Amino acid sequence: MIYPKFLKKGDLIGITAPSQGIKHKEESFDKSLNNLKKEFRIIETNNVRKNGIVSSSKEIRVKELNDLIKNDNVKMILAASGGDLMMEILPLLDFDLIKENIKWYQGYSDITNLLYVVTTKLDIATIYAGNAGSFDMTNLHQSLKNNIEFMKGNLVIQENFNMYEKEKGDIDGYNLDTKVNVKCDNDVHIKGRIIGGCLDVLKNIVGTSFDYTKEFIERYKEDGIIWYFDIFSMTSEDVLRTLWQFENAGWFEYSKAFIFGRVKYPNSFLDMSYIDAYKHVLKDKIIIHEADIGHVKPTFTIINGSYVTIDYSNSTFKVETELKGE
Repeated sequence: MIYPKFLKKGDLIGITAPSQGIKHKEESFDKSLNNLKKEFRIIETNNVRKNGIVSSSKEIRVKELNDLIKNDNVKMILAASGGDLMMEILPLLDFDLIKENIKWYQGYSDITNLLYVVTTKLDIATIYAGNAGSFDMTNLHQSLKNNIEFMKGNLVIQENFNMYEKEKGDIDGYNLDTKVNVKCDNDVHIKGRIIGGCLDVLKNIVGTSFDYTKEFIERYKEDGIIWYFDIFSMTSEDVLRTLWQFENAGWFEYSKAFIFGRVKYPNSFLDMSYIDAYKHVLKDKIIIHEADIGHVKPTFTIINGSYVTIDYSNSTFKVETELKGE
């Protein structure tokens, strides 16, 4: 596993929009950037502040990403926002260029398209955490402070938070209105290689020419694989079908455990719970769910490709990250 150099104070972060731009959220976006600028310098590509289903044409999105990749001063590339159609730039990506210019890539949601493929194909670690607009509060929540510490190489041990934001309020910061309740049937203490992302996105990668999952898990089979999944708006039935597809595509060989975040927009047509959907496919596997991962804030920072220690006991969930090679 290749780990890019972590950032130092004053290092340059390049922000681009490989999916959507920031739409009409410039005020909150600038507030987020001001927080990041307390630690780092920032440059933006031209498509960051665009509106629309995507920020720009797929050709422009790739060109602006490539400009940051080729810029030796840029130490991390941070996605401006998520979206829905990043997968259409995958055929245009220059993977040789990415491999020749090792640097961190961070984002979440639709940015899974980039992170997952870079890690599984090129064996370069990536960071599943906030997009560039995620830091838009006067006093940063501890989860965001942790994310910045990870950017700098300070791999803090992460423990589930006490409260989460079920309903977004009109306040400065997270509306922490609901008690966190991470669930698992048994106590857990396991180690393994972690990989995953947004399930809504990964379902479009499986079986395509950008699916390097089997090669990745074969490389790290001695470690065992720990999967994490962030679910945005899939129904429980969609989740069941997708997990079934992954299993039958060979993704879950060598798996040790599965971690599911809180579902952003839960729904079911058959009155099926999400845990029933998970267990229908994964059966007796270790399943930790309702975790601080994904769209429902606050959330952990996950380094794709890193070696982690997972602990769960009495509703307390911890993740310790280690930069272990092969």
